[in-house]
Amino acid sequence: QVQLVESGGGLVQPGGSLRLSCAASGRIFSINAMGWYRQAPGKQRELVATISSGGNTNYADSVKGRFTISRGNDKNTIYLQMNSLKPEDTAVYYCNDVPPVSSWGQGTQVTVSS
Repeated sequence: QVQLVESGGGLVQPGGSLRLSCAASGRIFSINAMGWYRQAPGKQRELVATISSGGNTNYADSVKGRFTISRGNDKNTIYLQMNSLKPEDTAVYYCNDVPPVSSWGQGTQVTVSS
C-alpha cells in the first residue's frame, strides 16, 4: 500500500519562503514523474510542479521562477522550495504521480498572509 505524506507547510508573510517535503512508503519515486499539486478553497486541485524520472522539471506559469521541485537522494522523497510567496499561493499542497495514480495524502496547508 503506497502512502504519501506531505509536510512543511505553515503560515508565512507575503514574500516569504517555505520548503515542502513529500515522503513515500511502499514505492520508489524515481520510477515515475512526480508532482506537487495544490487546492485552494473553492477551487479545483491544480498541478504546479513536475519532475520526471530523469530530473526534468516543469512549472505552472503562476509559480514559474518562484518554486523549485527536486528529488531527495534516497529517491523516496520530493521537495518543493517556494520563494516569494504570494497570498494567492494559499492552498493545501499535495504530492502524487503525474498523472495522479496513488491515493492522495492528507496534504500540508500553506497560508500566505500578513
